[in-house]
Amino acid sequence: MSLYEEILSQEAKVSVIGLGYVGMPLAVAFAKKVNVIGFDLNKRKIDMYKSGIDPTNEVGNEIIKQSTVEFTTEESRLKESKFLIVAVPTPINTDKTPDLSPVEGASAIVGKNLTRGSIVVFESTVYPGVTEDVCIPILEKESGLKCGVDFKVGYSPERINPGDKVHTLENIIKIVSGIDNESAEEISKVYGLIIKAGIHKASSIKVAEAAKVVENSQRDINIAFMNELAMVFDRMGINTNEVIEAMNTKWNALKFYPGLVGGHCIGVDPYYFLYEAERLGYHSQIILSGRKINDGMGEFIASSIIKKLILANKKVKQAKVYIMGLTFKENCPDIRNTKVIDIISSLEEYGIKPIVIDPQADKEEAKHEYGIEVASFEDVSNADCLVFAVAHKEFKSLSLNEIGNMFADVNNNEKVIIDVKSVLDRVEVETKGYNYWTL
Repeated sequence: MSLYEEILSQEAKVSVIGLGYVGMPLAVAFAKKVNVIGFDLNKRKIDMYKSGIDPTNEVGNEIIKQSTVEFTTEESRLKESKFLIVAVPTPINTDKTPDLSPVEGASAIVGKNLTRGSIVVFESTVYPGVTEDVCIPILEKESGLKCGVDFKVGYSPERINPGDKVHTLENIIKIVSGIDNESAEEISKVYGLIIKAGIHKASSIKVAEAAKVVENSQRDINIAFMNELAMVFDRMGINTNEVIEAMNTKWNALKFYPGLVGGHCIGVDPYYFLYEAERLGYHSQIILSGRKINDGMGEFIASSIIKKLILANKKVKQAKVYIMGLTFKENCPDIRNTKVIDIISSLEEYGIKPIVIDPQADKEEAKHEYGIEVASFEDVSNADCLVFAVAHKEFKSLSLNEIGNMFADVNNNEKVIIDVKSVLDRVEVETKGYNYWTL
């Protein structure tokens, strides 16, 4: 009997190691078909899942309550499963080099609890070679087993888009790979239980690893191009969105927009690719330039805020500035690698202490990760400047009258609105005489 058949007949379990924005939806999806163990080191997170609370908002509280996933922090429970999926984050260090400690730690935990006949699949984003050169040796060392003989390994890059309710896990084509054809086929069958969009079998693990970092690097470069255009158009006095609207009338326009590029994928993955390329003696021109542009957008937006405050006759150091949104993208509580922090840090260099409003972000996490006290809508008053940094639905639903009431009682031309994501109707705002700027 194959492992796929054992899983299907519930003689073997699936384990998901790392229950964040990627692992948790994966575990829940598999639990609809087979027996699943969901493992994470974070006891607070596990307790929330057990209580029926979804802190990621990816599947929702009701689905979590109904799910049969066996949530646990006990690593020994992993011995009960034969198909183990590693979905831990792979961040970068302060010097922009890959931080492989989470995936190395997960490999050690899996290795200590690995049994013969198992398949380990890594979903964490890495540069080509990490699965075979870093993870497999750890698995072998901790388990005392031999890869290819006693257990198999594969790689299947996560492609989940946090907060996206259309392009969900089941609706995204799944790339799979294995150390040999047999493992690739078995992995393909297991993922086929939950993936409706179809499976793409890559020819090797390295090809699958490269596909993930390249697809995000491509997006990063395209957004960097639009960001560079936005900075130039700002000097030219041209509205970037009007240019894009005109350009997008052509059938082959790529429809990218300027903005802050953060999060756990697009703002990180290119550095993994760059690291390995440079290690092999190739120094990137395009990818690195794109990263520099996108990493500098927070500072550019902050300088635009300062200019607008000065033009509105505000005393910069005393200006009451509200940052509307902290998460790395709209309608998502994820604050990992958010570039809104760059705006805040730059403003602080000018002596401004901005107040952050975000109805989606976890206040406790924001305090722990960035030392930021997230305020509530009710706290917004007597503002000199509102910075719409994230296009949350709560911000988009605000009327211009409601926004106007958040400011101090002054003329509209002294009320500064910075609309990074074009949340507001520019014509309406400018017609009312507000001091308005958009990226």
